[in-house]
Amino acid sequence: MGVKVAKFGGSSVADALQIEKIRKIIEDDGEIKYVVVSAPGKRFSEDSKITDLLYLCKTHIEHKIPYQQIFQVVRDRFMAVRVNLDVDVNLDREFDEIKKNLEDGASADYIASRGEYLNAMIIAAYLGYDFVDAAKMVKFDEKGRFMEELTNKEIKKELANHEKAVIPGFYGSKVDGSVRTFSRGGSDITGALVARAVEADVYENWTDVSGFLMADPRIVDNPKPISTVSYKELRELSYMGASVLHEDAIYPARVANIPINIRNTNRPQDPGTIITSEPGQLEEGQIIAGIAGSKDFTVIAMYKNLMSSERGFIRKMTGILEDYDVPIEHIPSGVDTLSVVLDNDGIDGRLDEIVEEFERQLKPDTIEVFEDMALIATVGHGMSYRPGVAAKLFVALAQENVNIRMIDQGSSEMNIIVGVENKDFETAIKAIYRAFVS
Repeated sequence: MGVKVAKFGGSSVADALQIEKIRKIIEDDGEIKYVVVSAPGKRFSEDSKITDLLYLCKTHIEHKIPYQQIFQVVRDRFMAVRVNLDVDVNLDREFDEIKKNLEDGASADYIASRGEYLNAMIIAAYLGYDFVDAAKMVKFDEKGRFMEELTNKEIKKELANHEKAVIPGFYGSKVDGSVRTFSRGGSDITGALVARAVEADVYENWTDVSGFLMADPRIVDNPKPISTVSYKELRELSYMGASVLHEDAIYPARVANIPINIRNTNRPQDPGTIITSEPGQLEEGQIIAGIAGSKDFTVIAMYKNLMSSERGFIRKMTGILEDYDVPIEHIPSGVDTLSVVLDNDGIDGRLDEIVEEFERQLKPDTIEVFEDMALIATVGHGMSYRPGVAAKLFVALAQENVNIRMIDQGSSEMNIIVGVENKDFETAIKAIYRAFVS
């Protein structure tokens, strides 16, 4: 019998009804030995996530605003779960301690982590599993930097003592024992770390969707699910806006070559998406794995005669952007032309200053700025070395009168990125999907 690690996200553990579903999933699969859980998420669209409420308590205290009403909402939600699941967990003692620490100035990381901590205690009692505090195993140094190898060692050592355990996600501890959290969505990371340490056969990530889809369902009607995808393809799709799994959660499982299975708690019969190190088997005639994109980019295009002979041009350009602390998305180039693609959020209203600095230091013959741009990535190992893929994509866009303002294809030939105007974003994605999938 193999070993599986299952992580259940906030929507999967939002209330007692959802937690009953995860027990059924675990009982039906005898291989799930270690369970990582998030804090309770939203039960309905207007609801609040527990972690948001806990952060709000801390903010209220910092601004000397009464926080007790919000804290009571958190307490009541956990109490309701405990009562509905009929588990023996002393939540009164836990909340008294949290309240005392909160009023004594406990850190925001500590307060935010209590949602996962309490939820894991309740779910462990409900499943009959051991509760193991992540603070004992997930380690950060004194500056709050994650200590990867020490964490792997500590998880191995601790979980060797537990045949079955529930572990709270999202946080660990620094060398002084204080709580330190990952970025939001960090429970995915904890799950992957546990899977790596116990050498799991599969890391299951349970959420409220049945894996990845080949396009955004808000744009394309009923897009096909992606049955298998490689880590590299997933990285490309995630970077361009496809969001199901926290990006950093891929790495620990990838290092250990552990397949990740994205599953739907509300539809456990669905197979979901399998993520592996190798490209998946495509259906007959299938070329691409998926399409993803984002809006609101700016392209700065420069032309300079004999640019290719000028040493240091790109270095000076990237140095200017580094001085402004602006990340670079892409750098398409030609013989005497160079474009740089920037996220509007990164530019943060400093576009005129950046252009002026380009003109002053780089002295281009011409410089043009294209704002309100969208980037769309068409991704798939099946595109590699296959003739006619780019032509098919460009014809599909031309037939819909979509003007392509930028083209960028990586050396891996695993993706083609096109830049179009924001207003053509949805039209372009639909056209590409019809050309390659429908």
